[in-house]
Amino acid sequence: MKRRDFIAATAALVGSATWRCQGAAPLIQQPATRGTVVLFQGDSVTDCGRDRSATDANAAGALGSGYPLLVASAALAARPDGGLKFYNRGVSGNKVPDLQERWAHDTLDLKPDVLSILIGVNDFWHKLSKGYTGTVQDYESQYTALLTQTRQALPSVRLIVLEPFVLRCCAVNEQWFPEFTARQTAAAQVASRAGATYVPLQAVFDERVRTAPPQYWASDGVHPTVAGHAVIAEQWRRTAGL
Repeated sequence: MKRRDFIAATAALVGSATWRCQGAAPLIQQPATRGTVVLFQGDSVTDCGRDRSATDANAAGALGSGYPLLVASAALAARPDGGLKFYNRGVSGNKVPDLQERWAHDTLDLKPDVLSILIGVNDFWHKLSKGYTGTVQDYESQYTALLTQTRQALPSVRLIVLEPFVLRCCAVNEQWFPEFTARQTAAAQVASRAGATYVPLQAVFDERVRTAPPQYWASDGVHPTVAGHAVIAEQWRRTAGL
């Protein structure tokens, strides 16, 4: 993300005290308390070029150039006395099984108060391009097991599950459907069973396509543009109350 684009997107987020749009999820119980640790997990959409050698909280390079940076920068600017700590541990190319392999070190050891997860695109996409054979049932059961493990280790963690989404252009064609839609349904069910807050994104982007072409929001149908990341950040902040 270019500096001028980041500044513009962040200003838009900071400048709005509250957001209201159709289909928005309710706030999670209450706003984050002082010293809250917020962790973002997922694949390339979350990773977004982060510096994996940087491990400090709230470091710009460590947060990448996507929605985690936009969320963190806006929340930190709005609440300078809140002691908020933001981390990004998204890894490009990850599927749920990949999260399972690194979960103890990259999630549980950080003891987050708020854990945000966006995963699912590669669990289907890699079936088309990399020989992966996981089914919708595999995705749902593995994701359920991951959140069950998390609840056991971190009983008070506030879980946020973001809906995996795509836009119909470029890499996304009719081969994706209806299986990808079934995976979105599975993600919602996983979130419900885990007592997580579910952030719907597909309907939001479908609505945005009415105002600009799909490539404006996700250049290849999968990876968000600067504008697409701003949309995710807006939805996330409203849902989390940060």
